Amino acid sequence: MGTVRLTVAQATVKFLAAQYSERDGVEQKFFEGCFGIFGHGNVAGLGQALLQAELLAPGEMPYVLGRNEQAMVHTAVAYARMKDRLQTWAVSSSVGPGATNMVTGAALATINRIPVLLLPADTFADRSASPLLQELEQPFAGDLTVNDCFRPVSKYFDRVWRPEQLPAALLSAMRVLTDPVETGAVTVCFPQDVQTQAHDWPVELFAKRVWHVARPLPERAALARAAEIIRSATQPVIVAGGGVHYSGATEALRALCEATGIPVGQSQAGKGTLVFDHPQCLGAIGSTGTTAANAIARDADVVIGIGTRFSDFTTASRTAFQNPDVRFVTINVAPIDVVKHSGTAVLADAREALEALRPLLDGYAVEPAYRERYTALDAEWAATVKAAYEPEELTQNVVIGLVNELTDPRDVVVCAAGSMPGDLHKLWQTRDAKGYHVEYGYSCMGYEVAGGLGVRLACPDRDVFVMVGDGSYLMMATELATAVQEGIKVITVLVQNHGFASIGSLSESLGSQRFGTRYRYRSGTGRLDGDVLPLDLAANAESFGIRVIRTKTPADFAAAIAEAKAAPDSSVIYVETDPLIGAPDSESWWDVPVSEVSELDSTKAAREVYDARKATQKTFLTPGT
Repeated sequence: MGTVRLTVAQATVKFLAAQYSERDGVEQKFFEGCFGIFGHGNVAGLGQALLQAELLAPGEMPYVLGRNEQAMVHTAVAYARMKDRLQTWAVSSSVGPGATNMVTGAALATINRIPVLLLPADTFADRSASPLLQELEQPFAGDLTVNDCFRPVSKYFDRVWRPEQLPAALLSAMRVLTDPVETGAVTVCFPQDVQTQAHDWPVELFAKRVWHVARPLPERAALARAAEIIRSATQPVIVAGGGVHYSGATEALRALCEATGIPVGQSQAGKGTLVFDHPQCLGAIGSTGTTAANAIARDADVVIGIGTRFSDFTTASRTAFQNPDVRFVTINVAPIDVVKHSGTAVLADAREALEALRPLLDGYAVEPAYRERYTALDAEWAATVKAAYEPEELTQNVVIGLVNELTDPRDVVVCAAGSMPGDLHKLWQTRDAKGYHVEYGYSCMGYEVAGGLGVRLACPDRDVFVMVGDGSYLMMATELATAVQEGIKVITVLVQNHGFASIGSLSESLGSQRFGTRYRYRSGTGRLDGDVLPLDLAANAESFGIRVIRTKTPADFAAAIAEAKAAPDSSVIYVETDPLIGAPDSESWWDVPVSEVSELDSTKAAREVYDARKATQKTFLTPGT
């Protein structure tokens, strides 16, 4: 069919623009565009190719200039998550620090199993000018570059040393990006000289290519085993994870719960799989869970994990399930997850498995007394949330409550790190399946603002509320500039509490007296225990050209929400809170070791508590059936 002469970079852009994903007969363009920051490694290669595409084929591969390489990856990840992993962005960086800045973003994408394509520049393939500016030289390996840091945090890694290698590298990248099991960060490195080399490419390489996103079907025998165990349960509970969302299985989950009466606890990624007021929804489960979900989990005789990794927060570090006879049924598309806790494994797409399981449970339902118990527990927690939301003063609980109550059901709350994610997990009342977006696989400080951009790009008809504390804001607020540049409306709720509230609280509970967690002057004692630093974060936000609304009372804050929602562009709502006022207790635990020996009484007391909780930890090594 002929050839076309293009550089490696031009061919890459043209190929990516022609890639589509398809599931259930619905096609969508896989790459919405490319984020990039240009340096000497990519400005003449991928930079030139993106410019050429913008001028000659507008809309084929839109380019967006970011401010921080890590943040650009976060934006792409947030976009892909909101699109149920069926669409994403590519991200280009220069060689050296630009590339290694993306490593954190790559780890976040892979841990959360979200597809994103990273295109870092690399050193010269022909080595004609070595050693280069920013080149890592090692005496034991001539082909090692800083980009090899991406290998352990990528689901696929390749380096295109010659033009002829490009088709195989790009096709392998797409195979992994569209695999519901193996997806994550995909890294394809481009030596800066190779990017600019011309080659005669077969035109077939640039034809529209549709990648089918599979729905693996459950094995009938595995389903039968699972159904038998569930039917034997008197106190079952479902743990719903992010896989329920990505599979589009929320309706199948609702139908199963309504037919059987089995209650549901939700992981961070699983929030919204049932709306908060559904009769079977007990909300968050685990270390940052509700007392209702955790009480039911404690006594459960069968735990049904659906699309969850069973992380330590979800299982309260393996202390959540205390019934000595507890059994697990695990439905997951990933073999690494389906075998956890020695459960009965159903290796399958969540929606397909739930729809196939439901008829096998015909006639089964939990006893009325069990329904009454979890309903009463849920009502007690609802009263606790209502009390926490009461607006007497602007605590973090009240801030969350006002945002929750004064936003539209389809608005999206975005968060990632600090005390806020745990408080949101237990307190936020999700009214829409896509209304809750908290990154907690990597819990990466700085994800918030960048992630908010990705959510808004994916859902331009929803208002996006970014909840961020001063600690995370100071690490990465730079994408506010990108929001202004691109006219992307996000509403950032900036909570100033003069330090790290989450780690401060954890430090105190571990006997470390909030050491190193407060933003303070160094005093005459030589310690960081002086007055608070005079950081004016509101003024900092204003410097980006964004509307900033300073609030001091609940009434101010409520008015600010209304103003921000009515505005056509981005806003920052600034509020100061007391980090010592925490959210209601989950009556749960998280395993963070405490020093076995210490001269400090606070540490000794904390170790006693730790030893007592550690004794309740389970191994779950009983073989499944």
